[in-house]
Amino acid sequence: MIELEGVPELIDPVMVAAFEGWNDAGDAASGAVAHLDREWKGEVFAALDAEDYYDFQVNRPTVWLDNGVRKITWPTTRLSVVRIGGAKPRDLVLVRGIEPSMRWRSFCNELLGFAHELGVEMVVILGALLGDTPHTRPVPVSGVTSDADLARTMDLEETKYEGPTGIVGVLQEACTHAGVPAVSLWAAVPHYVSQPPNPKATLALLNRLEDLIDIRIPLGELPEDARAWQLGVDQLAAEDSEVAEYVQTLEEARDTADLPEASGDAIAREFERYLRRRDPSAAAEQPGDGSYLRDTSSGLTRPPRRKPDPSGEEPPAAPADPEEPGNTPEP
Repeated sequence: MIELEGVPELIDPVMVAAFEGWNDAGDAASGAVAHLDREWKGEVFAALDAEDYYDFQVNRPTVWLDNGVRKITWPTTRLSVVRIGGAKPRDLVLVRGIEPSMRWRSFCNELLGFAHELGVEMVVILGALLGDTPHTRPVPVSGVTSDADLARTMDLEETKYEGPTGIVGVLQEACTHAGVPAVSLWAAVPHYVSQPPNPKATLALLNRLEDLIDIRIPLGELPEDARAWQLGVDQLAAEDSEVAEYVQTLEEARDTADLPEASGDAIAREFERYLRRRDPSAAAEQPGDGSYLRDTSSGLTRPPRRKPDPSGEEPPAAPADPEEPGNTPEP
């Protein structure tokens, strides 16, 4: 039974979800939802029963002291609500948890039950994957959907992926079959510096979310954290000539792939985001549109030694489909 006592009637609600684990490289996706919850002071109104979905030998509970009393926190998925003020107020239903160990269909059905009861208009699922992308360039973020009409109206990619998937892919398909519009946003995290946190990827996901649902997100210290993260990785890479050379190779491939984007719509989108950041009132007037050896001493992962491609072509800087085998986060 779904209990929603104390939850007010919501305004144009959108559900934003992220799950720690296989689909959360660098904790970028779960970090984005945590940021929304923290900045807007979300209030938890429901939590899924941990006994139904988690293997506690895989995701162990934690014990802690509360004024001398020992308490246990169980791994689960929690839902909270935040209200965005302004000229056009709206509500976000934030879903943050751990990828379940079992009963995925029941898990998705329970989340969709909450979405139905709350009148959710769209579900946005955040994910992050390991990719051949340099840390020195903007983080690629792909928006995909299984709904052809939604792909056309919101300028998204219609996913054609076939193969193993995580809870992000399963929940998106469950939404589609239930008739709930659903979008997945995927950030590509450099595989050679995959350990969390990755504030630069988190920031990229939030910027893309702003454009998708036309809201303004308070970023707090996140931009400064992203710059500090990049400077730190710059220093680590500079100390290893092999890593530095590999990063340069990725930069060249990325820059070549991005040449067609260096004008037109891409520049217009960035300029609109700049205006929204500088003048909050402009937002209403201008709507926005696998395994590697880790060097634990440096925090970097050694680049893989590639086999030559028979075609003689360089690999792309980012995968065409976020769930393409070999480009998903390591479990």
